[in-house]
Amino acid sequence: MSKIQLSDHFTYRRLLRFTLPSIIMMIFTSLYGVVDGIFVSNYAGKTSFAAINLIWPVVMMLGSIGFMFGTGGSALVAKILGEQDKKYANRVFSSIVYTSAILGTLLCVLGLVFLRPIVQMLGAEGQLAEDTVQYGRVLFAAVPTFILQNEFQSLLVVAEKPKMGLWVTVAAGFTNIILDYLLIGVLGWGLLGAALATAFSQVVGCVIPLLYFLSNKQGVLRLRGFGWYPKELWKSCSNGASEMLSNISLSLVNILYNFQFLSLAGENGLSAYGVMMYVNFVFVSAFLGYSMGVAPVISYHYGAKNTKELRNLFRKSLTILAGCSVGMVLAAELLAKPFTYVFVGYESTLFEMTYHGFLIYSISYLFVGINIFSSAFFTALNNGLISAILSFFRTFLFQVICVFLLPLFFKLDGLWSSVVVAELFALVLSISCFVKFKQRYQY
Repeated sequence: MSKIQLSDHFTYRRLLRFTLPSIIMMIFTSLYGVVDGIFVSNYAGKTSFAAINLIWPVVMMLGSIGFMFGTGGSALVAKILGEQDKKYANRVFSSIVYTSAILGTLLCVLGLVFLRPIVQMLGAEGQLAEDTVQYGRVLFAAVPTFILQNEFQSLLVVAEKPKMGLWVTVAAGFTNIILDYLLIGVLGWGLLGAALATAFSQVVGCVIPLLYFLSNKQGVLRLRGFGWYPKELWKSCSNGASEMLSNISLSLVNILYNFQFLSLAGENGLSAYGVMMYVNFVFVSAFLGYSMGVAPVISYHYGAKNTKELRNLFRKSLTILAGCSVGMVLAAELLAKPFTYVFVGYESTLFEMTYHGFLIYSISYLFVGINIFSSAFFTALNNGLISAILSFFRTFLFQVICVFLLPLFFKLDGLWSSVVVAELFALVLSISCFVKFKQRYQY
């Protein structure tokens, strides 16, 4: 089977072949996170499980630096490659990697210093607070590797090594799963074991691509000596700011959801929402993986001024995502009960609350695929402003409005349905932007 290159013409089959490694990679990443949650919930109890759900949004906020440099940087590097300047592309690529590593180290130190005040601000008390600090201390220490792991997922696609990105993710995933079993199931280390398993998996996901880029001599991208390119770094940051903003906004909204669930349903509510977040990432990861996989192709053809192929990619992507969206909702409704049972089948009240919420929440999958793609699409076109606006409205503004207003009228059901209404509003905005910029980019 011939190798697919960024410069190729993409049929449906070729497009799915090229993006499939990224899709599987993201799904697998979410699955080993799910395994982490299952072990903690069943072996360490719902308090420890609630502690993970409380601090994880903060960890994701720090890790969002990697998504920013990964998506924004890969779009810029792919565009430069499309302009046939490989040497310049490698210099920019190297500057992006080194700069993000330095920022990651700084965030690690700051996170460890302010961990306990952060936990107190999140509203944790007593044993929940102590468990949250214990888990957060290990995860904050691994932030530099987490940032680079997130970044390399996009950059490996630009390097025309999407399959390598998949196998790196598989290796990191199995590291996490095996260590979960050994440290939690066998040794009984509970929450500390879960934290160590996650941290070591992030090290694996960072080090393998790093060694490849350092030793690779013949490939598309190679890590060279540090060079300072402030203009290009700013372009990468501004272009990828939408993805970072999306993750930060999502983390802030998750914190808000945690407060609301604690207020309306106590620790059970926090645990129920935690289950939904784990399972949600499994479904949403397919859309994230596709958008991540197709973005460098869009950037390349945009840089090469190939508007015919750009139009082809846009239309085929919308068709694929629309079909997948319907399938996602049906799958989520069918799998809601077994997924919920695996996490919290040990307590009937918690099970019923989680299962009921799952059935409402999963309707959002009708809209989320197009919304994720719309932001990634404008990032790939190097229009970071529109991408950031789409991300901000979708992941923050619409969500915050719904989270505050709907529970006033519908209580817990209003909280579960907030994401559905917010994603519907975001879809209207995405379609509006597609129409507005159609002539400008000729897609």
